[in-house]
Amino acid sequence: MKAASVNEIKSALESLSHAQLESLCLRLVKFKKENKELATYMLFEADYPTGYIQEVIADMEAGFTAINQSSLYYAKKSLRKLLREANKHIRYIGSKTAEVELLTAWCRLLNNSGIPFSNSTALLNLYQGQLKKIRKTIDTLHEDLRYDYTRALDKLAN
Repeated sequence: MKAASVNEIKSALESLSHAQLESLCLRLVKFKKENKELATYMLFEADYPTGYIQEVIADMEAGFTAINQSSLYYAKKSLRKLLREANKHIRYIGSKTAEVELLTAWCRLLNNSGIPFSNSTALLNLYQGQLKKIRKTIDTLHEDLRYDYTRALDKLAN
């Protein structure tokens, strides 16, 4: 089965009644956890993105304290999971500044965690990849924001 395009779905949604649209949304939310999380963000958190970003960072901090540091293998798995979660929230928010803030927080937390990530090629590449991604996103921001975020990124890069 081929999925319809966004325009086709949009035109079909416009023809639905309010009750049909509501039941369609509830059915979508029931199927996947990510759909439910996105609906929760859009309905309850979208008006306060800075508070939402702070909540996500607090969750990341809790995740970093729970990392099993007995082996770099376990640490790597936990770090990738935390990064997946951060990227999921970045997709929900859809803002470049939020992307920079969350990825910068992830890198800062990794630096402060005490995990010897420079001993693992995979972890070092993961960290450097995030720095590269942050730098690329900073280049798309307004000049004033770019200066502030570049200073924060330079602290992480050293």
